[in-house]
Amino acid sequence: MQLNQLRDKPGATEKRTRVGRGPGSGKGKTAGRGHKGQKSRTGVSIRGFEGGQMPIYRRLPKRGFNVVNPKEFAVINVGRLQKVIDEGRLDAKKPIDGDALEAAGLVRPRRDGVRLLASGELKAKLTITVDHASAAAIAAVEKAGGSVTVNAPAPAAEEAKPKKEKKAKADNKPADEGSE
Repeated sequence: MQLNQLRDKPGATEKRTRVGRGPGSGKGKTAGRGHKGQKSRTGVSIRGFEGGQMPIYRRLPKRGFNVVNPKEFAVINVGRLQKVIDEGRLDAKKPIDGDALEAAGLVRPRRDGVRLLASGELKAKLTITVDHASAAAIAAVEKAGGSVTVNAPAPAAEEAKPKKEKKAKADNKPADEGSE
């Protein structure tokens, strides 16, 4: 068999119906849209319309919010780490970081870092550096005799202060010097 002989199985693909191509096509003239009216025209978005009553998407309350720029972490489980170590793609004796995980094919080029989770079982003693780790994952690595270093970004100086300190700082601003 050559490349020019490759074919789909009969019935695997179906030709698209070309509407408005004459009476012989079965979908000619009005192209299956009927006669006149709003729905026969182009650009109709009537799916959310409920005959004049308040639509369901307006009757129900709004819930939650969407983060504008969420952080996307490459997620790795300790069980998957153990599997890769058993396969020999990752050396447990060397320190493991994002670059080593990427070289082993565990994570794609990192977005906002690597997050370590606790699913699975770990037997190897590891020294691993990640950007985020769950408490259970840290406990699992330490139980196996290893250590986890979390590279958390340091919060900005102003953001790290509690709200009370910020408010007190704002209240203690000096008054206008011109009024005595």
